[in-house]
Amino acid sequence: MGNDGRNGERAVNDSAADDVAKGNAAERESTANDAPASDAAALRARKKELRRAFGAERAALDPTVRARADAALADRVAQLPAFASAQVVLTYVSIGDEVDTRELIAQALAAGKTVAAPRVSGPHVMDWYRIDGVDGLVRSSFGVLEPPADEARRIAPDQVEDALALVPGFAFTPQGYRLGYGGGFYDVFLAGFRGATVGLCRDEFLRADVGPLEAHDQAVDLVVTPTRTIRCAEER
Repeated sequence: MGNDGRNGERAVNDSAADDVAKGNAAERESTANDAPASDAAALRARKKELRRAFGAERAALDPTVRARADAALADRVAQLPAFASAQVVLTYVSIGDEVDTRELIAQALAAGKTVAAPRVSGPHVMDWYRIDGVDGLVRSSFGVLEPPADEARRIAPDQVEDALALVPGFAFTPQGYRLGYGGGFYDVFLAGFRGATVGLCRDEFLRADVGPLEAHDQAVDLVVTPTRTIRCAEER
């Protein structure tokens, strides 16, 4: 840190004491100003590296093992009192090697619940739209499946009672913090959502460390794995 204040070696003589003092003060100020930026860059680099590592681990999972784990995880979520009582389920639509949400979407619809999926509408902002299944969803520029922007099917999560949100992530801690995909969308959403929140996490990705926590990081209420249901507030 403080590189801006150390760009060149200063040559001074004894008669330039005032200039030296001013230069030292400027250097200290530059160092102080550079520290937060340097720390933020290091934090972003650390999280980027963890995303790369966790992504590689996730991609390496055997598809059969992964499917079996996701089925067990879905069964555990379906048994939650918060899932049973929810009138509205807000959920991502899984793609690739993410924890599969299709079974939970089907179960929620079969139980007569309203199911909504997110659509990116701006920087760090998602709007939610009611879906009747995964057919008819479109792949966005981010590569995720989204519902069409049909205003008649739009749902305002902050105005919904008895709602539950299923939250994705590369990894979770027992305290409910997550390493997401880096866009900040779910942190913004969770900050304003008052329903129950459930992080979907395979056992391999329940970790003590998911990177440095930032002020905007939001924890979920529950983390569910194929073998565990963790009430995160009790772990903090």
